[in-house]
Amino acid sequence: MIGRLNHVAIAVPDLGAATATYRDTLGAKVSEPVDLPEHGVTTVFVELPNTKIELLKPLGEKSPIAKFLEKNPDGGIHHLCYEVDDIEAARQKLVDEGARVLGDGKPRIGAHGKPVLFLHPKDFIGTLVEIEQA
Repeated sequence: MIGRLNHVAIAVPDLGAATATYRDTLGAKVSEPVDLPEHGVTTVFVELPNTKIELLKPLGEKSPIAKFLEKNPDGGIHHLCYEVDDIEAARQKLVDEGARVLGDGKPRIGAHGKPVLFLHPKDFIGTLVEIEQA
């Protein structure tokens, strides 16, 4: 059901410093920051030949990233995102298998302009999983 790894998301306390590390120290191509108020984050994508790294900074007090950084003040891996061909069919299969979809269970538009869903980490070996329509 899952396709390729779309990105690894890393929550960061300082988006400018994290961007500089990837761009200046590692020599990666890095996007401009984009605010996603509906998700409570500002995001930057680091382009790699085989996938992307998403750097996440909280946007607003109710941001899920703010809560993550309270527990992990230095930042860290927040989630993995996998592509699926049909997000509705994938959601149904996952729910039928006992997985919990976070939020209201309906796909929302993510950072790439495509529908996404998040799956409960307790159902995936302690890892928050995002699925994105390919």
